[in-house]
Amino acid sequence: MQLIVVLYGVFSTTLAVAGLSVVALALRAYSETQRPTMLHLSLGFVLIVAAAIGTTLSAFILDFSHAKSLLTVNYAISTSGYLFVVYSIVARS
Repeated sequence: MQLIVVLYGVFSTTLAVAGLSVVALALRAYSETQRPTMLHLSLGFVLIVAAAIGTTLSAFILDFSHAKSLLTVNYAISTSGYLFVVYSIVARS
């Protein structure tokens, strides 16, 4: 297996673990404060993690073909996630 493929898997896993950690922290903060912004933050990171995991799995299943389609879907879902993260920062509750 090529080094780049291994690194891609390692970085995708790291992103997923870190993102899900933020989701857990935001949900805990929501349970303590009942602030809707924490739900928006957690939803944003769920989308970001879903994009990373979905793209990684698809890349390995499709043997890294259709890269343009994979990246387009990844960026669309990631962008939606980041919009929720930004909204959670700027929204007033």
